[in-house]
Amino acid sequence: MAKPSGRQPEPGAIDTESRATRFMRSALAILGETGRTDFTVLEVVERSKTSLRSFYQHFSTKDELLLALIDKIMAESTRRWREETEDLDSLAALRLLIDRICTPAETSTQDRVNRGLTSYNDRLAETLPREYARVLSPLHGLIKDIINRGIADGTFRAGLDVDATAALIMQSALGAMRLHVLGAELNGVPVDADHIYDFCVHGLTSAG
Repeated sequence: MAKPSGRQPEPGAIDTESRATRFMRSALAILGETGRTDFTVLEVVERSKTSLRSFYQHFSTKDELLLALIDKIMAESTRRWREETEDLDSLAALRLLIDRICTPAETSTQDRVNRGLTSYNDRLAETLPREYARVLSPLHGLIKDIINRGIADGTFRAGLDVDATAALIMQSALGAMRLHVLGAELNGVPVDADHIYDFCVHGLTSAG
């Protein structure tokens, strides 16, 4: 999963936007150092050199802060993935998308960020389910578009429940990090992008 672009706010941007961004960057920095999400709001405030009052003007809880961070990452990543897949046929688009989601981190810092946020997804799904679903909806929409493209050109079978199938593919790909480790523990072979792609294509093309 990609990391936020880190672009500075535009000159003259309102203080609300710049401070919210500062809190997200501080949380991202802590994640990159520790790989853990059990840091406190106070740690984020101290890192951002602001105040608790300022934090609670933007986020009511740490969950909301991390949700905003994941929202930014997912929005930027999905926008890029859509651009990369829009001119590909359905199979190539699905293959590229799964590869992108499952791509290993290039640095140890990014690996810690990925592990921290991946492990926190379950908590957000429990504490902020509606908001978390909204954050994932762009990626879900992209996968639906790829499936519908495949149905239209005859690559994928007709009669698929596109919404449910897209959700299952999305969860399989997003859980790649945990699946990678789990596969290695179960049978000595880590689950990777190839396994996820083959599994998804079988579900999209098999009659029953």
